[in-house]
Amino acid sequence: MVEILTSAQMRAVERAAIDSGAVTGLELMEHAGQKVVGALLDHWNIHHDSPCTALILCGPGNNGGDGFVVARLLAERGWRVTVCLYGDAHTLPRDARHNYDRWARMGAVHALTAAVADMLPPEAFVIDALFGTGLTRALPEPLATALAQLDQRPARGRVAVDAPSGVCLDSGRALGYALPAELTVTFHRAKIGHYLAQGPQHCGALVVADIGLGQNSGHAHQTNLLTDSLAAGLGKRGAGHKYTHGHALVLAGGVGKGGAARLAARAALRMGAGVVTLACPPAALQENACRLDAVMLRAVRDADAVSQLLQDARVTALCLGPGGGVSPREAGVLRAVLDANRPTVLDADALTLLAQGAAGFDALGPQTVLTPHAGEFARLFPDIAAKLQNAATRGPAYSKRDATYDAARRAGCVVVFKGPDTVIAAPDGRCALNGAAYDRAVPWLATAGSGDVLAGMIAGLLARGVAPFDAACAAAWLHVETALHFGAGLIAEDLPETLPQVLNRVTLKPRGTA
Repeated sequence: MVEILTSAQMRAVERAAIDSGAVTGLELMEHAGQKVVGALLDHWNIHHDSPCTALILCGPGNNGGDGFVVARLLAERGWRVTVCLYGDAHTLPRDARHNYDRWARMGAVHALTAAVADMLPPEAFVIDALFGTGLTRALPEPLATALAQLDQRPARGRVAVDAPSGVCLDSGRALGYALPAELTVTFHRAKIGHYLAQGPQHCGALVVADIGLGQNSGHAHQTNLLTDSLAAGLGKRGAGHKYTHGHALVLAGGVGKGGAARLAARAALRMGAGVVTLACPPAALQENACRLDAVMLRAVRDADAVSQLLQDARVTALCLGPGGGVSPREAGVLRAVLDANRPTVLDADALTLLAQGAAGFDALGPQTVLTPHAGEFARLFPDIAAKLQNAATRGPAYSKRDATYDAARRAGCVVVFKGPDTVIAAPDGRCALNGAAYDRAVPWLATAGSGDVLAGMIAGLLARGVAPFDAACAAAWLHVETALHFGAGLIAEDLPETLPQVLNRVTLKPRGTA
């Protein structure tokens, strides 16, 4: 996993490095400008001897200082550069003022006014170095209008330094109008807002550039971006018999409702559980038997039958909810499952039952994993969801990361708040983000049944003894990676069948390779 930062954490990293004498603010600004120029040239495949034209928008803080460095470096390459400053040069921070002065000896600095769109030369790049991580409020109306007009003009490319202006890097939410980019270059670590909410949509492509600030900082309550390190050993199993590797029990619904549970069961088996049993009402037994081979079957008439089945200590994890229904019978089954106090995934209809009061949060525990999508999250945690849905006007805005963590603390268990920006949080403060964005975007994963597969993958890992938070993180990463591996045209049934290829690739990958 890779640490991603809030705006405040990033500022603390920079301040600590400067205070230690490891680097100066001017050096960081110079490195940042160099990285922006390099990323721009690489992204648009521009030869170093092919000068172009750029309009650079500089803001009133250090992000503007980065913009002045970019202007100087491009001009030194022969580019035709126009620079506009929003604010007063006399109030720039010291390092930004130094780079303003260096640029002013080379070219003009224009005031950024409502007429900025008219200053855009034909076929020019627009480089947004206005606010970066420093944005804490919506753009002033005259500036927002001017940038919106600029966005309507044709440009060869649009680059944001750290963040597109108007986007809160703590939440990914637009604080009013936000100027979209085709390429965003950020420094040291990605920020949470690069992956949440509208962040990816506004950032375009994302480059994270090293500017000499060292390694991960180990912040308290840090958020991690999921990577393949989570899954590196999951394709391997030690010696032993089938029950050595765990027994996952998937509870299914009645006649005609077993498809989702079968998907979950298949996923748990592919995830490496030694035994998977699907338990269903007696009337649905024949239907499920026609569709399953390696997955075992048990008929359970009611909650008492489930409780009796769970007297078998070899059952090491449970999955309830996919296609289960919301009848009184299922409410009783939910209570029986929670009374068993085993590692448990609650998904789909089980979440609806929980929201309807079939069991309280006090019946959950650290071994439970909830996997809501946005609608289910709103039913389970209506006040938290409402806070998240309120319009964002100031930063740091309330984020999906904040909402998931608050939900995990309230429920006392691991919460997987699903979406293209899936967030996983534990009540002890651990938090991770699975970004299906940029080069990991998988729009075809939004298909019926894919969430049931994810629930089964988590259950399979729980059955193998993986801790709930780690199981949720690994399954979420593998879920996206499997969809990427399969490609367009994916349906939910393809995910479990493609999973072994991904597990083998990750497990057998030589050490030290990307």
